[in-house]
Amino acid sequence: MKKLGQVFEFAAIGEVRTPFDDKFGIPRQPGLVSKAKGVIKIHPDPDLKTALRSLEQFSHLWIVFVFHEHGGRNWKPSIRPPRLGGNVKVGVLASRSPHRPNPIGLSAVVLDKVDLEAEGGPEIHVSGVDLLDGTPVLDIKPYIPYADSIPDANAGWASAPIPRYPVHFTEEADRKIENNDKNGERNLRALIIEVLELDPRPAFQKRQLPPEESKTWGTTYGFDLLGHDVKYEICEGYFLVYDLL
Repeated sequence: MKKLGQVFEFAAIGEVRTPFDDKFGIPRQPGLVSKAKGVIKIHPDPDLKTALRSLEQFSHLWIVFVFHEHGGRNWKPSIRPPRLGGNVKVGVLASRSPHRPNPIGLSAVVLDKVDLEAEGGPEIHVSGVDLLDGTPVLDIKPYIPYADSIPDANAGWASAPIPRYPVHFTEEADRKIENNDKNGERNLRALIIEVLELDPRPAFQKRQLPPEESKTWGTTYGFDLLGHDVKYEICEGYFLVYDLL
């Protein structure tokens, strides 16, 4: 594909460690899964450490990152957003698809703490992440409410409410989750619920096998989370977690 204009080169200042080991299960927007914790590991450069001074005074921040494993080499001018069931095309620049002219993303997250003295380089602890583990970070900026929040903004085609589904657990799954929480993985159950209630399946699966229809009941899936394979089944309009491997 032709170059669209000037070419620029950037170097990552760090990367994000998150619970999401693969693309299946990642929230489609930041903040939808509040229990999704992440750590931005900044490269151990003295200038970068100095550049973080006073960041801890803010409650939220923007992460500017690279969609480094979106799987596509060439972008397309129009896409089918999952929010529209994959049935309607919109311009890619009217979407948040990772398949863009330049694969750069922007996420607003909660800033939990900044550890400038962490071994191996400063760490920025955040919540509400929607990023793949290992995502390269190009920049971070403080979120400033008076400039960044626009209460009367129009969400366009993405204004429809996001459907959420009940999530239940078998006794076996609950036992394994409880054991993992005792071993230091706090809030694993809450994290699974927040991810699963959004139906993390690809748009074509949601379209072909909606949870509300009986033909879907009994189908099983799995997704990776914090190194676990979470197994679940679609039942009568809800998701049943039946195992944790």
